[in-house]
Amino acid sequence: MANFVLVAGAWLGAWAWDEVAAQLREAGHGAFPLTLSGLAEKHGAPAGQQAHVADVVAEVERLDLHEVVLVGHSYSGIPVGQAAERIGGRLAGLVLVDANVPVAGESFADRMPEPAALRADLAAHGGWWPPLPPTEFAEQGLTVGQIARIVAGATAHPGLSLTEPAVLRGPLSALPTVYVKCLLDWPEPPPVVAGLVADGHWRLVELDTGHWPMFSRPAELAQVLAGAVRTAQSDR
Repeated sequence: MANFVLVAGAWLGAWAWDEVAAQLREAGHGAFPLTLSGLAEKHGAPAGQQAHVADVVAEVERLDLHEVVLVGHSYSGIPVGQAAERIGGRLAGLVLVDANVPVAGESFADRMPEPAALRADLAAHGGWWPPLPPTEFAEQGLTVGQIARIVAGATAHPGLSLTEPAVLRGPLSALPTVYVKCLLDWPEPPPVVAGLVADGHWRLVELDTGHWPMFSRPAELAQVLAGAVRTAQSDR
């Protein structure tokens, strides 16, 4: 059995994983949802991307976890991907859920279609990225109640984490990774992911749901995560 450290994307905290964590625990795994600095119950403290990397590493070490599967959703794929390099032999696998991936020397903003617009938005809101309005969650496989829950729990995201560049010690191909693509959001994975999958380094799993599967398909997502453990074990 594995120990899952679950990290949600922008605006969200550990609470976003409640249903998925329950499913994993019922299956006998350890599940440890983590809130990154500056978000949810930790809201209010400015935090950069490297602080978020340190959050993940520190949680693994604090709990003395082994056979760790790091799970990063959306934005958090960037710090989680970096943390995967830094926990050494504790790492059993990495799962990126419809996530951004770290690119050495580049930030989250650098990889956006309109990086200048994001930076302007951050400046206009005092260095914070405001949560999305309810309309932005349409056509993502979410119920009205699920959208209301996300909006109610979301907090502004620390802008420095979006503009600070990633620091990688080795190639992404060295990380034992399963990439989960949520098809309602966009049917194709990012080009860097597509290349790693095509070359046989990473594995791709598709979910017929939107960008927030921990809300729209928690049981199915938990099954995918458990399957990633079996994949990692068979690759050893």
